[in-house]
Amino acid sequence: MLVFILRRLFQALIVMVVVAFIAFMLFQYVGDPVVFLLGQDARPDQIAQLRTDLGLDQPFFVQFWHFLLNALQGEFGLSLRQGAKVSRLIGERLPATLELALVAAVLALSIGVPLGVYTALKRGSFLSQVAMMVSLLGVSLPTFLIGILLILVFSVGLGWFPSFGRGEVVEFGWWRSGFFTRDGWQHLVLPAITLAVFQLALIMRLVRAEMLEVLRTDYIRFARARGLSNRAIHFGHALQNTLVPVITITGLQLGQLIAFAIITETVFQWPGMGLLFIQSVTFADIPVMAAYLCLIALIFVVINLVVDLLYFVVDPRLRLGHSGGR
Repeated sequence: MLVFILRRLFQALIVMVVVAFIAFMLFQYVGDPVVFLLGQDARPDQIAQLRTDLGLDQPFFVQFWHFLLNALQGEFGLSLRQGAKVSRLIGERLPATLELALVAAVLALSIGVPLGVYTALKRGSFLSQVAMMVSLLGVSLPTFLIGILLILVFSVGLGWFPSFGRGEVVEFGWWRSGFFTRDGWQHLVLPAITLAVFQLALIMRLVRAEMLEVLRTDYIRFARARGLSNRAIHFGHALQNTLVPVITITGLQLGQLIAFAIITETVFQWPGMGLLFIQSVTFADIPVMAAYLCLIALIFVVINLVVDLLYFVVDPRLRLGHSGGR
């Protein structure tokens, strides 16, 4: 187990170094930060002085080494558009994105897994057919269209929920949360549903497919022959083995909820990291783009490591396999 964790940590370190290198290359080939900071009318001596102050006159690998050291401390310089520290901008936007992704993930899991089990066990029923048809729409419709339709129906038509913004928030130090206000929850409902629809439909269809496959295996037939109840077979044996691939997909999808909340945040003007990234791309704000890339890569690496460790909890065959290998 320890060797497995150390191996995964080493792989994660390699991935983060590669991502940091790609992020660093943005500074080299996507515009000149000195020109962005000083403008086109800057004098040559001003440009040379700022290059020296920023360390841009040093060799390539020296600059990359300094970039790595600063990235380890969460420092990516100043935003070229806002003139503020990138770490502060990310810190202000991170809570909004995490809360949106968390609510969307809870919705997707709490609805998707039970629906997947139901449609597998009752696959000939009318409700099962309806659920499969709706799930097909969920994986087919683009996210921005789902968001616009929800705004049209529930904001413009019915007036039940706000159509943009985050609403009233409560501050806990550097963390600003809308979980503790009614207005915050009202603003959160539509973006969370928009972000969760695709993940919910994907998880439901995956659970259904895996559940049907597991129910056809020999050990399920043996369990029936032993006289076990349907409840014990379905939830004590079949569902547990179904969860192994589901954990994989769910872990990756959770990372995607955070990384690709860009569209949802843009549609609803949700003040998270995705909206900040879109704005930074528009203005070629390279430090913000580099910080976003490194942060998202770190989130995916951590989630993948957690998913790998969960395999040992869910599937005892992996524990036996590693024990036999030792």
